[in-house]
Amino acid sequence: MIKSMTGFASLTRDDERGTVGVTIRAVNHRFLDLQLRLPPVIAELEARVRAIVQKRIGRGRVEVSVSLQLRQVSAPQIELNDEFARALAAAIDDARERGLVSGALTPGDLLRLPQAISIRERSPESLGIAEALGPVVDGAIESAVDQLETMRVREGEHLQNDLDARKALLSGLIARIAAAADAGRQALEARLLERARELSGVLPIDQAALAQEVVRVAQRSDISEEVTRFHGHLAHWDALAASPEPCGRKLDFLLQEMNREVNTIGSKADGLQVSEVVIEAKAEMEKMREQVQNVE
Repeated sequence: MIKSMTGFASLTRDDERGTVGVTIRAVNHRFLDLQLRLPPVIAELEARVRAIVQKRIGRGRVEVSVSLQLRQVSAPQIELNDEFARALAAAIDDARERGLVSGALTPGDLLRLPQAISIRERSPESLGIAEALGPVVDGAIESAVDQLETMRVREGEHLQNDLDARKALLSGLIARIAAAADAGRQALEARLLERARELSGVLPIDQAALAQEVVRVAQRSDISEEVTRFHGHLAHWDALAASPEPCGRKLDFLLQEMNREVNTIGSKADGLQVSEVVIEAKAEMEKMREQVQNVE
C-alpha cells in the first residue's frame, strides 16, 4: 500500500487525574527514526509508547511529544526531626529549672525553627501517576497514530495517482522505443544487405554465409528481452503497491532496475527516435524516484 511518510496529528485526552496531550510529526527518512519526549513523571511509559508507534509505523522520522497537566497538586509531606525536638525540649526544661525561661514549648516554637520540621512536596512518582495514567496515555497515542495514518493514507492516494499516471506514460514510452528499435533493426539489416550486394559484384562472397552474418549483427540491437523484463518490473510495481506492507524502499530499488534496463535499451537499440524517447523515459523515472522518496 502506498502511504506518505509525512503527516501530523495532535489531540488531548482528559482524565480525573489530569489532561494528556499528544503531538506527532512525521517526515521522510530512509528507516524508522522514532524520537520521544515524555514528562519525567511518566518517563517510565516510554517503552510502551515506543512499542505502540513501532507497531503501526514502519518508516520515517517520527517525533512524538506527550504533555501532562495534573488536576490535583500533590499533598505536602511533613516530617519532624525527633532528635532535634527532644534535644530542644530538654534544653528548654533545663533553662526553665534555672529560671531563665518560663512557659512550655509550643508548636509555634517548632515551626519557627527549620531544623525541627521539614516540609517537602510529595513526588508524583510516589503517587503512582505513571501507572494510573498509563491506559490514558496508551489510548491517546493510539488515537494520535490513527489520525496520523489517516493523513498519510490520504496523501498516499495522491502519490499513487501521480505514480500510476507516470507509470502508464512510461509503459507507452517503452512501447514507442520497442517499435522504433524494431524499425531501426530492420533498416540496419536492409542497409547491410544492400552494402553486401554492392560488394558481391567486386569480391566473391558466399551469399548464404553473408546473409547469416548480417542477421547476426542486426540481432545485436534486439531489445525484446529488456522490454519483457521492463514490463515484468511494471507488473511487480503493481503487486508492491497493492500489498499492505510498506513498499517505498522496494519501489525505489525497482526503479533502479527499470533505469538499468532503459540504459541497456539505449545502448543496444538502433533508430533515429530511440535516443529521444529513452531520454524522455529516464526523465519520467527520475520524477517517479523523487515521488517514491515520500512513500513509506
